Amino acid sequence: MKKALRPAEKREAVGYLANQEGLSIRQACRVIQLSLSVFYYQFKVKSADKLIVACLEALAERYPTYGFKKMFHLLRADGKSWNHKRVYRVYVMMGLNIRRRRKRRLPARVKTPHIIPIRSNITWSMDFMHDSLITGRSYRTFNVIDDHNREALMITVDTSLSSRRITRELDKLIDWRGKPEVIRCDNGPEFTSAVFEAWSRKNKIKLCFIQPGKPTQNSLIERFNGNYRREVLSAHLFTDLDQVREQAQRWMWDYNHIRPHQSLDNLPPVKFSQQRSYPCPPSLNIDLELLEETIFTNASG
Repeated sequence: MKKALRPAEKREAVGYLANQEGLSIRQACRVIQLSLSVFYYQFKVKSADKLIVACLEALAERYPTYGFKKMFHLLRADGKSWNHKRVYRVYVMMGLNIRRRRKRRLPARVKTPHIIPIRSNITWSMDFMHDSLITGRSYRTFNVIDDHNREALMITVDTSLSSRRITRELDKLIDWRGKPEVIRCDNGPEFTSAVFEAWSRKNKIKLCFIQPGKPTQNSLIERFNGNYRREVLSAHLFTDLDQVREQAQRWMWDYNHIRPHQSLDNLPPVKFSQQRSYPCPPSLNIDLELLEETIFTNASG
């Protein structure tokens, strides 16, 4: 059984017959079986619904792939108490229930100078890396450093790292380290997602996006990634994720406490911060068993 045409579709058919076939409006309406009053009817948005229309338009523009349920929950989270049937009526009236297939342009990214902060916890840089185990199984790493002293704050290893996962990991990091004022990152889907944006607003952290295709604008984390790949990922064959995580923890401790950095007067990041007069946030600790196995044990003592 064919689906009946809606009034709006019948109006289009009447317009076609009138323009292309030369029929009068009355004759075309009789053929399409549409009353003249319905054809000439102009829908007027109720004044009480204007705010709903404005809110739905803003949500549809910002989240073009969201359906009614997600938009309704966003309205509720924003404190709007409209009944779901009323919101859905306006939603359908606006034609938002028709699936939209369009790509969204990234907002213009303005090039900002990469200034080295004067102390810790002002700017953090973060990025993702990809590699695979000897079994062929792929995994990702989520790397975070402090731009002030290049200290490695976190390397999270897993097969899947979604926006929700990285916000949970960052919450854990903030609990013991404190939060930064700015996060510098690229335009990956995890960083441009609504989840990550809402998390940054909640924590009052400014997001500083680099320009697309300009990784040199996030040079500190790119240099860190290069060191991590040469000294860990490309230097070892891993059979499971636990081996990757264990080696990452060992390398981070050596990187922060032992490895000299030319840009820090050949001091490791933690020692560089300790020589400053301002208070330093806590740094990464390593499991004692791992520390006993590292070749730098004598140097750290």
